Amino acid sequence: MQPSLLILAAGMGSRYGSLKQVDRFGPSGETILEYSIYDAIRAGFGKVVMVVRREFVDDFREIILKRALKKADISFVFQELDNLPAGFKLPSSRIKPWGTGHAVMMADGAITTPFAVINADDFYGSASYGIIHDFLSREQQEGIEEYCLVNYQLDNTLSESGSVSRGVCRVDNQGYLSSIAEHKKICRVENYITGETEGTGQVILTGKEPVSMNLIGFNPSIFGHLHKQFLTFLRENSGRNDAEFYIPFAMNELIHSKAARVKVLHTGEKWFGVTYREDREMVMNSLRRLVTQGIYPPDLWA
Repeated sequence: MQPSLLILAAGMGSRYGSLKQVDRFGPSGETILEYSIYDAIRAGFGKVVMVVRREFVDDFREIILKRALKKADISFVFQELDNLPAGFKLPSSRIKPWGTGHAVMMADGAITTPFAVINADDFYGSASYGIIHDFLSREQQEGIEEYCLVNYQLDNTLSESGSVSRGVCRVDNQGYLSSIAEHKKICRVENYITGETEGTGQVILTGKEPVSMNLIGFNPSIFGHLHKQFLTFLRENSGRNDAEFYIPFAMNELIHSKAARVKVLHTGEKWFGVTYREDREMVMNSLRRLVTQGIYPPDLWA
């Protein structure tokens, strides 16, 4: 059974104002999202499910993915603020999305195979899809649930235009994730890299640290775990309009409770995205180089 690809795209509308304005970076006008779908199909993924906001689904179908829909099996599920468990009511002042963990929950019922999760506007590199596809295609061992995470080397994920936030991974001696710690304001300062963590303040980083860019592999058992954790999250954060239920928080909880373990898979690929407007030229040049090297055709969907 082919693994599926789950793309988290419900936040794109708020970042871009209108999805009709999503930046096109490829030589034939492709978005980063289209490169992700192309790479996944080429690696052997089957079904593609996208988590979007209902108001933007027509933009995806008729504009952004019009050509990709002819080549790939793409369906849509919706993340809305009022999609809450029974007994909970949307606070009148809540405008912030519930987070990536809630977004993954929206695919419950739409995905019945092992699946990879990605962010819609991140470029992960073609080799990374092959790595996670191979893990998800193997037979699941009996006993504890086993998921996976593809980690990137920190200095392969930085922006030259400003600071970034990254989840730095701690990995045990068997190659399993121990925890993910959020580091903020990471940037190069002369010959070293600095960042900040909550509680510890500024830290010096080597650039070799493994970081998560939300390229994560699950099987459908994750949905049950997320539903339970989200109930707890809502009870504990009922008065906070800025609180979000993130995938790394959910994974940390599963690891600490020994409900699941997460195998860490390393990729040497360079991640990139448009964190700052100044990153646009870098992304375009990077894709042009990959086309010149023969990794991608000049027109993905020709």
